[in-house]
Amino acid sequence: MRTRLFPKNERGTANHGWLQANFSFSFANYYNPDMVQFGMLRVLNDDTIAAGMGFGTHPHDNMEIITIPLEGGLTHRDSMGNQETVRFGEVQVMSAGTGIQHSEMNASQTEQAKTLQLWIFPDRQNVVPRYDQKGFDLENNRNSLVNIVSPEDKNDGNALWIHQQAFLHLGVFDTDKTFAYDIKIPDNGIYLFLIEGELEINGQTVKERDAYGAIEFDSIEIKTKSASKILIIEVPMKFND
Repeated sequence: MRTRLFPKNERGTANHGWLQANFSFSFANYYNPDMVQFGMLRVLNDDTIAAGMGFGTHPHDNMEIITIPLEGGLTHRDSMGNQETVRFGEVQVMSAGTGIQHSEMNASQTEQAKTLQLWIFPDRQNVVPRYDQKGFDLENNRNSLVNIVSPEDKNDGNALWIHQQAFLHLGVFDTDKTFAYDIKIPDNGIYLFLIEGELEINGQTVKERDAYGAIEFDSIEIKTKSASKILIIEVPMKFND
């Protein structure tokens, strides 16, 4: 097993007034040649969006885009005619495929919104664009991981799906809980992003907003040092041949 800690203070940052952003990987004006992607995970942005503000209409193609509200919600509009609001407790997925235009605006005129947005390279090009969202009850599944995203061909109907052999799990855990994450597909890696709390993994302390990458393993043990909220992203480490 090979591992790496990604401390939160090594992330890129941007402050546009209405938007305070933290970039785990190179994005916009932030470029770090050592942090362009983790396997097929290209973007993980940790955003705080001011009340009534947001991202105006802009295009994407050939990317799987996942948005996880951490506080508040976003109003989504796109060129397929979708108009939805995704709120805390829900997850949004969008396959950009052959091309899509969308906007994401803070749904509140009085409260800020906090979100995670992930971009994952697809396993096929130029698919038909699609949009979906779904709610997940983490509290009633406390101290266990909840599968929120899986590949289309491995989806059991309980999770959202994307065009990639990737799995996303969210979980809220009490202090002093120990659990294992078993890799779903050989040769995949994991990028664990700690939303809240403190963990110990292989003797390494992981603090709030740190990330931890691991490759070349079958199972990894995770221990919570405080109440924690955890996102685990399992992705292929190489493009399809």
